[in-house]
Amino acid sequence: MPLLSLLIVALTVVALIDIITRDDSQVKHMPKFVWVLLVVFLPLIGGILWFAIGREYPDGGIRLGRERPARPARREPSAPAAPMPPVDTRSTEQQIADLDREIEEWRLREEIAKRKKDGPAAGSGTGASEV
Repeated sequence: MPLLSLLIVALTVVALIDIITRDDSQVKHMPKFVWVLLVVFLPLIGGILWFAIGREYPDGGIRLGRERPARPARREPSAPAAPMPPVDTRSTEQQIADLDREIEEWRLREEIAKRKKDGPAAGSGTGASEV
C-alpha cells in the first residue's frame, strides 16, 4: 500500500510539473487551470487523464530512452509520376450549361432509340388524318 501511495504522489507531481511548464497551445480540451484542479483533487484519475488526453504529443509519439542514430535513407528507383488530370478552367455557369447540353443530348438519344425500337408506324401518326 505505501508503494501505491508513492506512485500516486509521483504521478501527481510529474503531471502538475508537466501541466505548469507546458505552453497553452499544447494543452488540449480544457484550460491549464482546470487540469491543475483535476490533478490536485483527483490525483490518480487526473494524472492518467492528463497524460492520456490532456497534453499534445509530438508527431513522432513519445520517445523513451536514447534516440537511435538516423539511418541514411536508401535511394530506391522512383516510379514514374502519374500524369496530372487536366485542370478545368471553365466557370461554374459554363460547366452547368455544358451539363445541361449533355443531359439534353442523352434525352434525345433515348428518344431516337425508342422511336427506332417502336418502328416507323408509331412515328407517322401525326398528320391531318387524326383531326
